[in-house]
Amino acid sequence: MSQNAKLKAKLILEDGTEFFGYSFGSNISTSGEVVFNTGMVGYPETLSDPSYTGQILTLTTPMVGNYGVPNNEIDEYNIKKFFESDKIHIKGFIISDYSNEYSHWNAKKSLGQWLREHNIPAIYGIDTRALTKKLRESGVMLGKIIIDEKKIEQYNPEKENQVAKVSTKKTIIYTPQNNDIKCRCLLVDCGVKNNIIRNFLKRGIEVKAVPWDYDFTKENYDGLFISNGPGDPKFCKATIEYLKVALKQNKPIFGICLGSQLLALASGANTYKLKYGHRSHNQPCTDTETNKCYITSQNHGYAIDDKTLNSQWKIWFKNANDGTNEGIKHKTKPFFAVQFHPEAMAGPDDTEFLFDKFIKLL
Repeated sequence: MSQNAKLKAKLILEDGTEFFGYSFGSNISTSGEVVFNTGMVGYPETLSDPSYTGQILTLTTPMVGNYGVPNNEIDEYNIKKFFESDKIHIKGFIISDYSNEYSHWNAKKSLGQWLREHNIPAIYGIDTRALTKKLRESGVMLGKIIIDEKKIEQYNPEKENQVAKVSTKKTIIYTPQNNDIKCRCLLVDCGVKNNIIRNFLKRGIEVKAVPWDYDFTKENYDGLFISNGPGDPKFCKATIEYLKVALKQNKPIFGICLGSQLLALASGANTYKLKYGHRSHNQPCTDTETNKCYITSQNHGYAIDDKTLNSQWKIWFKNANDGTNEGIKHKTKPFFAVQFHPEAMAGPDDTEFLFDKFIKLL
């Protein structure tokens, strides 16, 4: 049990439903959009994923915290080795059973301690099965975590640009080891995960990361990459306008997650919000060209409307569960994007070959 085991806490959904539990993070109240993730492992990577900005995250796996939180080690590329960014991005955390006692060769602290260091409230003792069923049936909804009983305004992440909060504020250049540069990639940072950058660097690709609203149209690069990120893609109007210019050229473009939605919007297609999104490490996606199905890691609440794609684009991947779009490809130009995360962290790396596919085009 945590040191806050006796401090009561509750989750209140926007429809008035209440769930009661106990605090094990920071003892403050918060609000946001309540979502769920069905992954079994990988909470250090998941909680540090910028795509969760503005959201209260529920994990469906029964016990959380038993392997603690790893050290803050920097890898050979000067980026954090065990986290997907420099901080926790969720607004709050909800689980069923919390293990304050942890055991792992690389653990340096408990999950509760890590959450408190980042001032993130968390509740355990919640019936996460009942909460998840409700979100699946009714759709994700706004909610509040109440711990200190202070009145708190309901925060709605759909009301503002979440990407602007997590994108880099300045240009950053990442260089492969020994300065062995094969090609140069310009990365539009909408909330990029560390392992995406790492996948380029280990393949000898220099990465120039720029802010989400940076005018990259006059930049010199071999390929353009549009990253993952949080919230509604339609807030990224500047990115979409610059992408429209890039689509008139022939330089390779690769997008992941939000990057896929932005590429579709730039092409003239539309996006919409999913009922409860895809957040897990076991989403099956079928390649429409080969009919091969891959197990993928995902974290998104929006999708491309297939019916709005113009004749120059084809549906490349489809979700085998609900049939929603999981990837698009231009029929004649070197442009493609996927909704899932081939870089994993956490999750399977079955589709990491997509980085090689992109690099072959450079």
